[in-house]
Amino acid sequence: MTESKLSLPRVLPIFPLTGTLLLPANWLPLHIFEPRYRSMVADAMAGDRIIGMIQPVVPRQDNRPAPGSESELPELYTVGCAGRIDQCRSLAGGRYAIALVGVSRFRVVSELPLEKGYRRAEVDYEGFEDDFHLVMDDGGEGTQETLLVALKAFGERQGFEFELDKLRELPLTALINGLAMALPFGPAEKQALLEADLLRRGEILLTLLEMGVDLEQVLEPRSPVPN
Repeated sequence: MTESKLSLPRVLPIFPLTGTLLLPANWLPLHIFEPRYRSMVADAMAGDRIIGMIQPVVPRQDNRPAPGSESELPELYTVGCAGRIDQCRSLAGGRYAIALVGVSRFRVVSELPLEKGYRRAEVDYEGFEDDFHLVMDDGGEGTQETLLVALKAFGERQGFEFELDKLRELPLTALINGLAMALPFGPAEKQALLEADLLRRGEILLTLLEMGVDLEQVLEPRSPVPN
């Protein structure tokens, strides 16, 4: 199934997850174990299979409310990515193993009342039309090689080893988006990569690989979701 902007829902169930990035045409595996998000997946599977991935503004290691603060709703960034549940496997105890494929980024217009404990939002896809027409360009060899050189140096500093020959075979768009999702950048860096268009995403990725700069030098501050 191929979505278009017109077919995507204007109300999305929201899955806030710190440090997790979903980009259009890319895959994200998730283990769903918390009761409210199990309800979210069940509802999505009974409907259009679309959920929205988004990050809380304040990074958290665990996005579940602390005991005694179950009503806590951390502020969210304004931009997330809608994903379609392409695979869903039921596990013991009511858990799910799902695989999302990114469809389009969205901007939160406003939050709506909770549904079975999970968050929902009215969203807008304006400004993200290119997400529906990604071109896996085989060009840009110079940019690709620059990224791979920076990636090799990054890996040496971090103690990672990359299969550069296999990465070199990827189209430039797939390389940029795949690295943006997979590399262990912080939540703010992940948000920067999400919000940028493809050209700017490649520039930010290269900067992060080469310099490891404070993101405040790269981005303007982001505002939280309006109430």
